[in-house]
Amino acid sequence: MAYIGTSPSNGVRRRFTYEATASQTSFSGNDENGITLTYVDSLYLDVYQNGVKLKAGDDYTATTGTSVVLAVGASANDVVEMVAFDVFSVNDSVSASAGGSFAGNIGMGGTLAVTGVPTFTGRSVHSGGITVANAGQIGSVGDADAMAISSSGVVTFSQTPVFSSGGGGSVEKLSTVTTTGVSAVDFDSSLITDTFMTYRIIGSNFRVVTSNATPQLQLSIDNGSNFNLNVRGAKLHQRLYQQQVYNSIYYGGDGSVHQLANNTSGTTTELAAFDATIFNTRGTTGIKYVTSDYIGELHGDADAYLWMGASRVNVVSAINLLRVSSSSGNVAGTFTLYGIRA
Repeated sequence: MAYIGTSPSNGVRRRFTYEATASQTSFSGNDENGITLTYVDSLYLDVYQNGVKLKAGDDYTATTGTSVVLAVGASANDVVEMVAFDVFSVNDSVSASAGGSFAGNIGMGGTLAVTGVPTFTGRSVHSGGITVANAGQIGSVGDADAMAISSSGVVTFSQTPVFSSGGGGSVEKLSTVTTTGVSAVDFDSSLITDTFMTYRIIGSNFRVVTSNATPQLQLSIDNGSNFNLNVRGAKLHQRLYQQQVYNSIYYGGDGSVHQLANNTSGTTTELAAFDATIFNTRGTTGIKYVTSDYIGELHGDADAYLWMGASRVNVVSAINLLRVSSSSGNVAGTFTLYGIRA
């Protein structure tokens, strides 16, 4: 049985029994059972003499919380009993019907089933898990639907998750750009930050709009004002299905680039794909390296070719912009930037 009151061991009602002496009027302290008389409010105190209930004010007074005084002295061996009921109030609680907010931590051992929108300013500690209604949402005051959970359990984030340094999510998708033709696709300093040390660009459905051009990756340390880094690189390409292997070396000064391929096709039916990784991108104590794989077609050649390239970028300053471009004309396709934690 559950109790509400001073203590579960005492319950909500306490009985005090005294055996009176001749003419005794005041009763306090330990009763016949060694229980000390206490009460909170005289309105919640019943007093009996030999089983007869006395009337407050006329037959006795009780004002101190620790004593009861009879108006007429009792006879010897009279039994005087007091029954005290604990006074309590339910406060600082959340209404089951109207709801409310929990400002502190919440501990639970079962399952928390949420059908509305709860607000926690503390943290919820539980071992039974949290169940959110189908198509329910989890968020903050400023972004109530930051997480949406479908009936099949699929979690959708309305914002890009940000993980603490060294935490989960070692690879994070940062941006995707799709274009049918622009002079260059830039990933600038709003994306290239100290959060990640290594960056990766994946291009799909890619083409140089002008055939026989060279797709390339450019790097900048001043957010695109200049592309004048010293790059030394080489690439190897192989004609697939035939044992023909070619290699070339490139060296750049002002405006130097990492070449992804060369002399590629620009037709809309001969789309290419590439994967380029830039190492030590934000480092300030060592030079940078670039590696890439590119698969596509040469201009005027129906066979597919695989280009594998690597470059040494002779700069110790942090890179803050990456650009995908072409030696001539525009580029088209879908370009996705990923950040990789060290």
